[in-house]
Amino acid sequence: MLRSLDQRPVAGSEEDPRVAGLRTAVSRLRRELAAHPVEFADRSIAEDELAALAAMAAHGVPEIPRLRRSLLLIAGSVGSVSALRPALSEVRAAVDLFGQPPRG
Repeated sequence: MLRSLDQRPVAGSEEDPRVAGLRTAVSRLRRELAAHPVEFADRSIAEDELAALAAMAAHGVPEIPRLRRSLLLIAGSVGSVSALRPALSEVRAAVDLFGQPPRG
């Protein structure tokens, strides 16, 4: 379960709960994509962007514009694969917890 923006890490823990939620959601979608038996044209794009999200989550709080760009690429790549929709929705919810990028 993902936590809201106002929740803080548990005492003694330095990890941002949003980052933990992102890592969990990305891991699930990566597993489900790897197990999906049907090849599709943009699969490698989705795999690359999921790897990028996993790397961002492993290194602390990611940059919001980069998160959103990866999410758009992943959604465009696997959005038509109905079997992956629940896991993709989890990734989107996890990214949404970081908020919107500041307007320039």
